[in-house]
Amino acid sequence: MAKFLLSIHVLAAILLIGPVTIAAGLFPRHARQALADGPEQQSAEGSVRLLHRICRVYAVAGISVPALGVGTAEVMGVMGSAWLIASMALTAVAAVLLGIAVLGTQDSVVAQLDTPEQTPTAAGALIARLPRLSMITGLFALAWLIVVVLMIVRPGSTTGA
Repeated sequence: MAKFLLSIHVLAAILLIGPVTIAAGLFPRHARQALADGPEQQSAEGSVRLLHRICRVYAVAGISVPALGVGTAEVMGVMGSAWLIASMALTAVAAVLLGIAVLGTQDSVVAQLDTPEQTPTAAGALIARLPRLSMITGLFALAWLIVVVLMIVRPGSTTGA
């Protein structure tokens, strides 16, 4: 049972966390093009909406990854392990970064695009926030990278892996 749960947990992480990380990483570049006047504005608007939808849907579906992880850890009897507690804390940090910072800024960009009369001042303010969004998205990806390393290395594990 543990191997089955672990397999489902890893597959869910790959299929659900990977796409949201990539979509969130691509969003700022396309948002910059969509908010600025230029020839790529129309196609960038479609890309921004698609990337935002991917982030939203996969963020909700991604809740299954930590849920499966807790179930797997319970079956394996490692719930009190320091590496698992650290992984769970980093997962919570990643969830907050995605849920509040990344999706919040993306919502603002999409709302600005939905406004029929875009004001240059509002668009400029959002464009100025995009480097911060890139940084937060990088921190989100870094948190998941550390979780993956902790899951593989499992410091203090007695399994010898």
